[in-house]
Amino acid sequence: MSVSYQADSGIGQITLDRPQRMNAVSVDLATKLEKALTELGADPAVNVIVIRGAGGNFSAGGDFGEVERLRAEGAPALKGLFTAFRAACDAIGAVEVPVIAAVQGVAAAGGFELMQAADIVLVSDTASIADSHVKFGMVPGGGSSARLPRLVGRQQALGLLLSGDRITGADAAALGLAYRAYPDSEFDTAVAQFAQQLAGRNRQSVVTIKRLVRSGFERDLPEALDAEIDAVVAHIIGEAGAGSVEQFEKRDHRRTRA
Repeated sequence: MSVSYQADSGIGQITLDRPQRMNAVSVDLATKLEKALTELGADPAVNVIVIRGAGGNFSAGGDFGEVERLRAEGAPALKGLFTAFRAACDAIGAVEVPVIAAVQGVAAAGGFELMQAADIVLVSDTASIADSHVKFGMVPGGGSSARLPRLVGRQQALGLLLSGDRITGADAAALGLAYRAYPDSEFDTAVAQFAQQLAGRNRQSVVTIKRLVRSGFERDLPEALDAEIDAVVAHIIGEAGAGSVEQFEKRDHRRTRA
């Protein structure tokens, strides 16, 4: 089983489960990851999804053995690996709820690209992160050339891509590639607490914010701002907004009495 998944208490848990191969990406893993994301994302009881790797590593990237086998079969077969992985990464944006990448150990090449596709990244301080394609005379195939400049800018993206330099989880947080970095000893607890926090939020608020942020990157600023106004009006008018307004009123009353 290359991917396992389950849901509990509003949290979908996905595990990349090829520890003997450092959770290297194969067609099977990519296909099952897309399936897990789609099924958990369609469950109205799931408010957040967490992806992590088994065996202490996130993912070492593409499975070189499979790449060589598919290469021998020809371009259409090899392209199938990359299109399957792209579909898995695209599924992160397609599901309504936020998807967290919980990154420990190695996140290299395709593992780093999966991390880039996530909505929120939480890392251990000592995680080892790199787009190492160039070190093997390769080029990215899972999104680094497109996503990384959008996340960190051209200078940092080209520096990371052309050098293949490894960075730590702490470095990733400093560059804006991760939301927070935690000591290894605190990582599991911190990830669980963060996921529980998101799972307890108003679901409609969470999915609307994710949609606005993701779609905002594809629009110019005035269009994105217009979309936000339309969304907040629809939210307040709708059933989900009634409770939100009541909570704001209670907050204001508490401040007045204080």
